[in-house]
Amino acid sequence: MTRDYEVVYVFDSTLEEAQVTERLDRFHALLANPESPEPVTAMSHWGKRTLAYLVDGKDTGYYVVAQFRTEPGLLGEMERAIKLDEGVLRYLIVLNEGLAPVATAPGTEEERPAKNDDDDEGDDR
Repeated sequence: MTRDYEVVYVFDSTLEEAQVTERLDRFHALLANPESPEPVTAMSHWGKRTLAYLVDGKDTGYYVVAQFRTEPGLLGEMERAIKLDEGVLRYLIVLNEGLAPVATAPGTEEERPAKNDDDDEGDDR
């Protein structure tokens, strides 16, 4: 049974984009199976970003987000390959159980919590 996953990679910012792409191809090739010969369903290169804290003495990283579909048993080999690659600073793989979030502009009605008329009852402010 195949499942949908999402992975965020943070690569060393000194790597060229071609080097990052080569690593991604190698990692994602480990996920291929007869049901899903092309496991990656979406990929987004976010580029170089400042890290929230130093990681291995580095303050910037190259971010990539990928969505893929594979057998859960194949994740172990992929994670092993990622951990052995010194160009990967951090990564996180999560199970994608829902629809992709809809991007909204800050302050739009969808972002604000719904106001309940009962909220003001008994409020003495």
